[in-house]
Amino acid sequence: MSDSLPGVAVSPGRASGPVVRVAEPLGEPAATPAPADPAAEAARIAPAAAIVAGRLEKQAETATGEAATILITTAAMAADPALAAQAEQLVKTQNLPAARAVHQAAEGFAEALAAAGGYMAERVRDVRDVRDRLIAELLGIAPPGVPELTSPAVLVARDLAPADTAGLDPAKVLALVTEEGGPTSHTAILARALGIPAVVAVRGLLALDAQALAVDGDTGVVEVVDPSAPVVTATVAQLAEWNGTGATADGHRVKVYGNVGSPADAQAAADAGAEGVGLFRTEFCYLDASDEPSVADQRAAYTAVLAPFRGKPVIVRTLDAGADKPLAFLSPEAEPNPALGVRGLRVAFDRPEVLDRQLEAIAGAAEDSGAEVSVMAPMVATVEEAAWFADRVRAAGIPRAGVMIEIPAAALSAREILEAVDFVSVGTNDLAQYTFAADRQLGAVAKLNDPWQPGLLRLLKLIGDAAKATGKPAGVCGEAAADPRLALVLAGLGLTSLSMNAPAIRTVGAGLAATTLAECEALAEAALATSDPAAARAAARP
Repeated sequence: MSDSLPGVAVSPGRASGPVVRVAEPLGEPAATPAPADPAAEAARIAPAAAIVAGRLEKQAETATGEAATILITTAAMAADPALAAQAEQLVKTQNLPAARAVHQAAEGFAEALAAAGGYMAERVRDVRDVRDRLIAELLGIAPPGVPELTSPAVLVARDLAPADTAGLDPAKVLALVTEEGGPTSHTAILARALGIPAVVAVRGLLALDAQALAVDGDTGVVEVVDPSAPVVTATVAQLAEWNGTGATADGHRVKVYGNVGSPADAQAAADAGAEGVGLFRTEFCYLDASDEPSVADQRAAYTAVLAPFRGKPVIVRTLDAGADKPLAFLSPEAEPNPALGVRGLRVAFDRPEVLDRQLEAIAGAAEDSGAEVSVMAPMVATVEEAAWFADRVRAAGIPRAGVMIEIPAAALSAREILEAVDFVSVGTNDLAQYTFAADRQLGAVAKLNDPWQPGLLRLLKLIGDAAKATGKPAGVCGEAAADPRLALVLAGLGLTSLSMNAPAIRTVGAGLAATTLAECEALAEAALATSDPAAARAAARP
């Protein structure tokens, strides 16, 4: 076994020190012995769920920003009566112990989410985290996850649940390394927010017999080191203060926006200094609905998200649903490959009335909130689709229409698409997934989804060139925009705005402010000339 392993760098900085391994998830509970009193056994589940939810809520009280949001969300999932009700039913009808019933019920939910793909599949880790916490409570054992650290250490895990990552203490966690996960995972997002160097998708990590590791969150390399060597605490580059205006050191504007999907997200982005919103995901209004929400209900929900950005630009993405995010009222048909099926704007071709009602609600929310609203469509592949969408947006009284570029065909036709719409925004997570034929949820192919892949950067250059040629904006709202160094490359490629989760906003803004446009362009040119992500990262070091 080599003394060093490559992974995907997701949070910058370097550190080394003793290893502490995170316990593996709980195994599958036994289906025997059958409970003597099924009713009494079933009655244990709801109180246990309440205890788990309460612990997470208490933990959230001492957290801030993205970490607090994730803990609150996980607590809500633990308290969801649907999971408890399903487990209780299994106890009563199949005479199962409570722990086994919870495991089976949770797996049913997890499998449905995994089959859905996309945003829904990203919730599978949360469901299994809640499952394991609830089973541990029922069995009276310590829950899996991060052990209490008595001294600074490098955490090693198969993967971390979002709630575990949210609870990490940067004073005790030198670095974070996982065998699974990917560059768009919550582990990556939170590690950056907490300033903890992190590397994910390190194949063979758990088989590595090491008492101490050195972790390079810039290159993605993890090395075995002498356990007697001095501990090296995280060294992360300190950036200048940011004045809140997205621009390079010589005044070239690159607007810094927030990605939001709820009122809490919007407030967090506003508090972090976002100049506006580059991606407002509207799915939160639909995901739990058995029937299509009314125009009035949608309008009120959108207004609550738009409110913190009165007088500022907000780009609203229309419903990104369909086969990969099945909604009952859309009556989706089963598809052999949902990721390549009827999703996003494609749903509207068959059900244009659903889109028209959403546009009516968005227009009303813009009026109610005073935000400067634009609208964009997901999963656009051709100029014809872009023009069809723009016509409907303008007919709804919304002045600016754009589309997301998530499909390589759209990137290759970016100039023609920009002639049909007012702006484009690049979803780098999906663009990488479709470019490299690599499921972004699958750790085994996470390296292909590395946003530093030169093939992806070359597609982004095509889009930047199209923006310059047409004089229209082209932003990035994928997770690539949250990487402070990659943000400089994106500016150098000609992208005009960067949108990200709240924790990255100030860091990215400060990084741009400390670098000239010419320097950004030189970094971009150097990265484009490489043949692999590690070389691109190295070439783009300021």
